[in-house]
Amino acid sequence: MSGDPERLTSRELVPSRIKPIAVAGFAVIVAGGALPGYPGAPAAAVAALVAVAAAAALVYVPRLPLLAAAVATAAIAVEGDALSSDIGWLAACLLAGWCVIVVSQRVGLIYWAAIMILFAVEWLWIRPDPGWGAWLAGSTLTVLFALMIRHQIDLNAQLRAAQAGLAARARIQERNRIARELHDVIGHTLVVSLLHVQSARLAVEHDPADAARALAEAERLGRECLAEVRMTVGMLREDEGPAAGEAATAPLPGVEALPALVEQFQSAGADVTLTMQGDTGGLPVTTGLAVYRIAQEALTNAAKHAPGRPTAVRLSVGAGRVTLTADSRAEPGSVARPGNGLGVVSMRERAESLGGTCEAGPGGQGWLVRATLPLDASLRAAP
Repeated sequence: MSGDPERLTSRELVPSRIKPIAVAGFAVIVAGGALPGYPGAPAAAVAALVAVAAAAALVYVPRLPLLAAAVATAAIAVEGDALSSDIGWLAACLLAGWCVIVVSQRVGLIYWAAIMILFAVEWLWIRPDPGWGAWLAGSTLTVLFALMIRHQIDLNAQLRAAQAGLAARARIQERNRIARELHDVIGHTLVVSLLHVQSARLAVEHDPADAARALAEAERLGRECLAEVRMTVGMLREDEGPAAGEAATAPLPGVEALPALVEQFQSAGADVTLTMQGDTGGLPVTTGLAVYRIAQEALTNAAKHAPGRPTAVRLSVGAGRVTLTADSRAEPGSVARPGNGLGVVSMRERAESLGGTCEAGPGGQGWLVRATLPLDASLRAAP
């Protein structure tokens, strides 16, 4: 359904099965007004047929609603023969309500103003009768109630459009989150595995045992990466099954996994040190995961762009916030060259999703990544 109330079509507002019922009800009212008006006269029958045909055109082909309503009203006027007691005038009230609800408020108000003039002319100049006041009041009340109904319809349309927008944004955010997970997991594993493979290639002739150990570690990392990728891709599945359930309950890495992460890089020959200060045991799960992924991405970038150079990782918890820094001796130009900004964007998005900040650029020994997250995981950045 269109989110713009003015663009709601008759098909969206009125189900197809209601239209013949509306035309039939209109025909019954018009026929009821024609029977006592001109007994046996063909003029009443012809006027009734014209009114019903114009009303059917208004219901089924609302391209020229004012013209169809005007033709139907003129036929009703001929049939009514200026008698305020003719029940056929009720059909004009129904046309006013239909125009407001189904066509548009503007068209309905224009038609209401026209029949107000018609009733006033009938009352004042053609056949003075206080009964016309009842039709004036009845038409006005009909339009007022129709305006209230149309207002509710418009509100419902706006609500559905807002809900659809929220759902679309939620899907985009979820896809971005899964893309970040895949990027971090695959990028980290490939870089560390490559380091192990390089070590094995260098040691295969002089130290076969060390080469075998490096290859085994690369194989283990590949299996872990495959498991994490399966878990992350499982988030995209809409059906529920054993695999989806296992993926949903699989533990995610946190701050407690940082030493193992650093050890992976160290075992691959990278010069990485880790310093942790403060109480890291009480961090929220979401904060711990963000800290782990940011450290993982920072170390991956350091190993990729500054191989063999030392990197110092420092985690500090206190004063209502968590601060993570990764200081490497990488040349700023080697890390920040065009085409390699996805990891930096991923780290920034993770921090901002928790109401924190993450900056990466020249600083420290050469290239510094600094992330600051609030301890309260309920704090979120403003949308």
